Amino acid sequence: MTNPGQNAWQGALGSWAALVAGAILPFSLAPFHFYPLAVFSLLMLFLSWQNVTPRQAFWRGSLFGTGMFGVGVSWVYVAIHVFGQASVLLAGMLTALFVIALGLMVGVLGWLLKRLSGPVFSAKDFLILLPIGWLLFEWFKAWFLTGFPWLELGTGQIEGPLAGVIPLIGVHGASWLVALTAGSLAVSLCWRKWSFLLLPLVIWSGGYALKSIEWTQPTGEPIKAALVQGNVPQEIKWDPQQLRNTLQLYADLSRENWDADVIVWPENAATAFYHQIAEGYLTPLGQEARSRNTDIILGLPVLDENGEDYYNSMVSLTETPVFYHKRHLVPFGDYVPFETLRGLIKFFDLPMSGFVPGTTGQPQMMLAGQPVGVSICYEDAFSSEILDTVPAATLLINATNNAWYGDSFAPHQHLQISRSRGLETGRPILRVTTNGISAFIDHKGKILQKSPQFELAVLTGDIQARNGSTPYVRFGQWPLLIVILLLLIGWAYGQFLYRRHEP
Repeated sequence: MTNPGQNAWQGALGSWAALVAGAILPFSLAPFHFYPLAVFSLLMLFLSWQNVTPRQAFWRGSLFGTGMFGVGVSWVYVAIHVFGQASVLLAGMLTALFVIALGLMVGVLGWLLKRLSGPVFSAKDFLILLPIGWLLFEWFKAWFLTGFPWLELGTGQIEGPLAGVIPLIGVHGASWLVALTAGSLAVSLCWRKWSFLLLPLVIWSGGYALKSIEWTQPTGEPIKAALVQGNVPQEIKWDPQQLRNTLQLYADLSRENWDADVIVWPENAATAFYHQIAEGYLTPLGQEARSRNTDIILGLPVLDENGEDYYNSMVSLTETPVFYHKRHLVPFGDYVPFETLRGLIKFFDLPMSGFVPGTTGQPQMMLAGQPVGVSICYEDAFSSEILDTVPAATLLINATNNAWYGDSFAPHQHLQISRSRGLETGRPILRVTTNGISAFIDHKGKILQKSPQFELAVLTGDIQARNGSTPYVRFGQWPLLIVILLLLIGWAYGQFLYRRHEP
């Protein structure tokens, strides 16, 4: 661009550019890992918003969001159609509504940014307003209606130089730096000010340098762990006639690994309430494990003392069992937000979809002599909830069920999200799933080993517990919030001066 107010993508071309830019963004994440695409995608979006009206920015932002979520969370269709048994047409419609609703958030972001800045973005808009706007969008998306923290740009950066900043300012901080890089490139293109390319160079080289820092320290001897991936098909998992076979399968696989210090089963591996199988199955199994100096932790539903509510839980078969009840439930998976929807279609009446959330401040679980932070499935997508477990926990465990999503992007994306939690906290993770991908993840977010998908597998290996705190564990998101607030104050003051002296 020779004129900063010029938009090379006028009319329909700009709309198509926004749609394509959104559609390529998910390829910066797992399972593709082309992390630089996140910068290119946002650059195209920012440029498509240049010299347009708020209404046009809303339209182009919505198209970007539709492309982004239409590709990135297409796996929602699998859950609704294959396992929710909805028709192709109905599943397609529900998925489209979900994607469009998420896409509209980007549209609203574009509208707000144009209302604040005016038709032509200035250099300070590209460097301050737009990157902060994207960060606020990710924060809002992770909070609104219980939150959907999927496709966060910083998560994909675990593969690249910006991985070094994640222990300092978290995944959202990395997302902001991606957006800041895109804004810097936009300034360079619009004004031919190539000196602004120094900013991305400093950001990315600084991130690379930070990757070598060890923020936490090993504690104790390495722990030998066994992750049991039973691969019981989702279609028959909750069939009462399958229960005996499932329990026998997990018990047999555990007995083959009594040399492990810790054995972990996935979310709802046992498809019966705790009180139904405690005396005849769990208590004897726990005693047998303890006689061989092995701790077992497993997932199953737990009925509340009131006899009505029930939890999605993990329990340690220690001498005195310790329970962790899932706190952040998945809408339509763990519970149905509007009970009146039940009975309309089978997707709204899935087995065990009436869980209630657990409370905060649940008892600390000790396994193999180490305090452990436990999360169930979707919970590890929420950075703040994992922070609740550290620095007390020296090891993290995530038990999940990704069978709902078949052979789609979802299991790969979720594994990458889990890895980012390990990097943020400086803690290793034992991640076990029903049908893959189970994994040993180290404190840098690196995969030490992983299981194949859709196969029965027991993953065994050593994991090193760690103590200490990364800056992100110590300060949370406060440093990032303070920087963002100061930048916004500076931007607002600049706008005030400009409009005061505007002819």
